[in-house]
Amino acid sequence: MSVAGTQSELVIAPALADLLERWLTTDTALGRISENTRTAYQGDLLVFFAFLSGHMEGARGAEMLRDISVTDMRSFMAHERGRGIAARSLARELSAIKSFYRWFSEREDFDATAVMMTRAPKFHNKLPRPLAKDAAKAVLETAALQSEEPWVQARDVAVLTLLYGCGLRISEALSLTFSDVPLTDKLIIRGKGDKDRVVPVIPTAQAAVARYVAAWPGSDAPEDALFRGVRGGPLSARQVQKTLADVRMQLGLPSSVTPHAMRHSFATHLLSAGGDLRAIQELLGHASLASTEAYTAVDTARLLDVYDKAHPRG
Repeated sequence: MSVAGTQSELVIAPALADLLERWLTTDTALGRISENTRTAYQGDLLVFFAFLSGHMEGARGAEMLRDISVTDMRSFMAHERGRGIAARSLARELSAIKSFYRWFSEREDFDATAVMMTRAPKFHNKLPRPLAKDAAKAVLETAALQSEEPWVQARDVAVLTLLYGCGLRISEALSLTFSDVPLTDKLIIRGKGDKDRVVPVIPTAQAAVARYVAAWPGSDAPEDALFRGVRGGPLSARQVQKTLADVRMQLGLPSSVTPHAMRHSFATHLLSAGGDLRAIQELLGHASLASTEAYTAVDTARLLDVYDKAHPRG
């Protein structure tokens, strides 16, 4: 098994590849995780296994994994930082490694303390950067100007409206099929971890999607992806990102204006309007309230900024 992602392709022994595959496909080991998470875990473990293969002389396969020491783990962490891996990414790698070792140590009945006690590097969570309401409106209006094809114009507006108006992740919006239309006042969305949630759909979003469907010149089989590319296949997240990059350049907006920022803006504007944090957590599909609480910090920062500018000074 091999993976690209470093300067050269990483290759590991077949026995390790087989062990990794068993872990990735064991439901009781990982539970119900998304395909993206599974792919990320695979890449993280491949990097780790490849490092150990070169670092632990003479050790091979499962024996190498069982013999790992605190010093070996420190060497791996130092190696990754030396490769320029950011603290956040290294923390994710370590989380995947610990998840694997939790399963492997129980299966092989050995002490994995050296791995489980390794501390993740500290990093600061980046607070979301929401758009101002007028900027969000301008984004939607300018998105309609990025193509000469009426159906493409309607498509781009519909996708971005679902991100900003309903708080969908880009992957969730692009997972909709023609069986989901016409949209009603609510959608059942399958998010991260294959968990379903009910998302209210505002009339503006319903209308934007209806305009797109009416303008779409191709077939509309129920099982087909709702949003289509100009070549007829499913619309890709990369194309949505490119469209938004063109829009923000035309509007003079910062690079932080991404599809995910549209979703951030949905949450922050709801909170500013008095929305309940628990309700917003449900709408966003956050597993933990801690993820949603980041918006509290954003809103507080905005209020303090307004206060600082408006408060009279003697």
